[in-house]
Amino acid sequence: MTSFDPVARTRLHLAMAEALNPALKALISSNPDALAQAQAVAERAAHAPLTPLSGLTVSLKDNIDTAGWTTTMGSAFFRDHVPVADAPVTTRLRAAGAVIIGKANLHEFAFGGTTQNPHHGLGGNPWNADAIPGGSSGGSGSSVAARMCDISLGTDTGGSIRIPAALNGVAGLRPTHGCVPNTGCFPVSAAYDTIGPLARTVAEVAWAHEAIAGLAPGDDCCEDRSVESWAHAYTRGVRGLRVGVPAHWCFGDIEPDVERLVRAAIADLRAMGVEVVEIELPGVEQAQAHLMPMVHADAAQVHARRLAEQPEVFGADVLDRMRHGQAVTGPQYAASMRFKERWLRVLDDVFRQVDVVLTPTCPVTAPLRTDTARMLETTRKISRFTYAWAMAGTPALSVPCGHAANGLPVGIQLIAPRWHDARVLALGAHYQSATAHHLSVPPMAVSYTHLTLPTNREV
Repeated sequence: MTSFDPVARTRLHLAMAEALNPALKALISSNPDALAQAQAVAERAAHAPLTPLSGLTVSLKDNIDTAGWTTTMGSAFFRDHVPVADAPVTTRLRAAGAVIIGKANLHEFAFGGTTQNPHHGLGGNPWNADAIPGGSSGGSGSSVAARMCDISLGTDTGGSIRIPAALNGVAGLRPTHGCVPNTGCFPVSAAYDTIGPLARTVAEVAWAHEAIAGLAPGDDCCEDRSVESWAHAYTRGVRGLRVGVPAHWCFGDIEPDVERLVRAAIADLRAMGVEVVEIELPGVEQAQAHLMPMVHADAAQVHARRLAEQPEVFGADVLDRMRHGQAVTGPQYAASMRFKERWLRVLDDVFRQVDVVLTPTCPVTAPLRTDTARMLETTRKISRFTYAWAMAGTPALSVPCGHAANGLPVGIQLIAPRWHDARVLALGAHYQSATAHHLSVPPMAVSYTHLTLPTNREV
């Protein structure tokens, strides 16, 4: 591991943010103490070996608490909210030597898939600023892709890490639900929310995940389970790993370029020695339709008082989704819970046959902003392949697999059984070692690439 200058790295990433954030609205705020934190990391590194995250820069989705620094939830309600304590994940990143440089833009209250935020800026995609960055962690995805930071923490309830990872051409992990503490993060639906990292390389995602995972005292969702070393899983290689592809679901209604690139990724995995088999996923087509109403109802419960007293303060599209949640009945919620129970049994059977399931992450490339007037339909479309795994609480990793003819990125999604996060991280890292899709630079960042420094970490 070679030495490098955390202060110089932080200064250059802040310069990237200054240059590109006006167009992308990826960051809501910057950390005024970032350079001081980088200097402290450099001083510690002078007397001790570097850890994997030492001196790497991180943006945090702005629903994750930072002590003494605004955490807005992407809303007007919390525009001036200043937490008194860091979230556990924030504390753990700092302890691991990461430098927090900014708070990333998001869909208001993390409740939507486009990050067209009426309060803090309409998020743009670094590959085409007129396209959406996905959501709800849109600023997390675009800040990493645009080289404003090395890593970002996002949150995922139904796809909100994996969608922006795919649409921005970076890697992003939704961890096993219960693996990472949610304390200090504003909820959408506690039963399905989780915090996870995005980065250009799967290795960086894995290092960040291992830094933030683990039980936190008083956290209602986190479980006391050990996290397998992803590097240990990596050393086992991938030859003979069984990867199941539900072709009947994956390739029925997607953009031709997405299908082409996903099939090419499958061929690459076969060439690496992976055994690819076609599988059935009975009921998978219904998972999104069952989870969405439950998430909407949970969010409406979280915001019940605001909806009753100040509904006009919400953005129009978020208020619309909240109203959908208020309309969900008890019998509807119960029916969806019964579906979930059946779906978990289906996956038990599937993961006795294969080690990993592979799908496209999104069926389309990033829609243009002009295509998002009907936000509910857009969110439903781009999250078609993500909701089923959120319902199951399984780890799911999006990895870039190329660019469509329109220049926009495409991702594959790798899913493993609960608590086997290391399996998808190792497979994703091996895939990146055999391909170069993650090395592409967005056009608007090309003229600033002299500002960036390469990551000096190796597997």
